[in-house]
Amino acid sequence: MDLNSLRQKIDRLDTRIVELLNQRLALAAQIGQLKRSRDGRIFVAEREDQVVRKVCSQNQGPLKDAALRAIYREVMSAAIALEKPLLIAYLGPEATNTHQAAIKKFGASVDYHGMATIADIFTAVEKGEADYGVIPIENSTEGSVRDALDQFVDSDLKVVAQIYLEITHALIANSPLEQIEKVYSKDQALAQCRMWLQRHLPHAQILSAGSTSSAVQIAKKTPGVAAVASPIAAEYYGMPVVVANIQDKPDNTTRFFVIGKQASGSAGGGRDMTSFLISLGDDAASHPGALLKMLLPMAKRGINLSKIESRPSKKRPWDYFFFIDVTGHYDDPAMREAVKHLRRFCPMVKWLGSYPVAK
Repeated sequence: MDLNSLRQKIDRLDTRIVELLNQRLALAAQIGQLKRSRDGRIFVAEREDQVVRKVCSQNQGPLKDAALRAIYREVMSAAIALEKPLLIAYLGPEATNTHQAAIKKFGASVDYHGMATIADIFTAVEKGEADYGVIPIENSTEGSVRDALDQFVDSDLKVVAQIYLEITHALIANSPLEQIEKVYSKDQALAQCRMWLQRHLPHAQILSAGSTSSAVQIAKKTPGVAAVASPIAAEYYGMPVVVANIQDKPDNTTRFFVIGKQASGSAGGGRDMTSFLISLGDDAASHPGALLKMLLPMAKRGINLSKIESRPSKKRPWDYFFFIDVTGHYDDPAMREAVKHLRRFCPMVKWLGSYPVAK
């Protein structure tokens, strides 16, 4: 075939693709009407997971699964926007890593609002000012985001989905490397680049900012000041990248939670995770093996523990909450039995949410 013939075939396929996409979105709009009449959830994380897994299983190439997932993210984003306009709160301002994670999950067809703190995100969702919130929960290099964990103690919001985002940091400034005297960024970002900063800017003053994007805004105004942020933030705010890829670990990844008022259903097929907040009360300090006692009800029922972390309760000295992630959904019979057993001796067993395992 010659070039024109191939292009004509592509044009015909494009016409058909547009027709099919509009048919799909028209059906999604009908589903949205049914959901609204029943006060149902517009964003259904488990259904999204099922759709993406199904289309990837049918993919025979040459399109890669990662590209197919990105395409369907935008298709489903457009469908959600037709069902009901959604507002997603995230840790702002624009072009932060949390903003990028939110777009990765919800696509370009919904509305976003940057918030100053993680506590503000919880408040916005609790008050109905935002439909969902996206918060950083832990980083593969620096561990958990403590501010995020602590918010779950007093909040009734549920974790409805999770997102993994590879994090790339750059040194961003209007000045050359040798003239930089101060470096601003979010505390987590600075920690992820600690060794690089010590080697290359040993005399620079390292200062905390509310977010990586706000650090770029500071650097933009002041000569001799740099920010640690993503290359996307540099592009968004019209700033040059002085040095790229300054994170200490090449596989630096952050896990984010999507929080909302209504819990997610099961994705099925063992593709769920569940998070709990558990208090052992006085047992933790006065009874040997109290922590093991907490874990046994899960282990005996074949429920795998993937994470455990303690945080001070801030109610009295040496009193701790335990955050745990386990495989399975809260509605699984084995999980229900384990929770029932735990509640016999734990003062608090709080279900934070169940959500599909993320790619």
